[in-house]
Amino acid sequence: MTESTETRFYKEMTVGEAMSLHPEAGIVFSSYHLGGCSHCSINELETIEQVCMGYGVEVEVLVDSLNNLLEDSED
Repeated sequence: MTESTETRFYKEMTVGEAMSLHPEAGIVFSSYHLGGCSHCSINELETIEQVCMGYGVEVEVLVDSLNNLLEDSED
C-alpha cells in the first residue's frame, strides 16, 4: 500500500491534525460552516467528532468529504 492510501481522516483526529494533513481541509470545514467566520470558529484542539457534535454536523459525512480530498490527490 502507498502512504496516501494509509493516511486518512478519522473522527478522533483533532482539527489541527486535519488541517495539517491536507492544505484544503479548511475549505471542507468551511463548506460545512465550521470555522469559516468569527462567530463559528473551531478549536484546533477539538476532535472532528466534538466539533460536529457542537454544530450538529453528521461526523461521517464530514469525514467522508475530508477523505475525498485525499482520493482527489491520488489522481
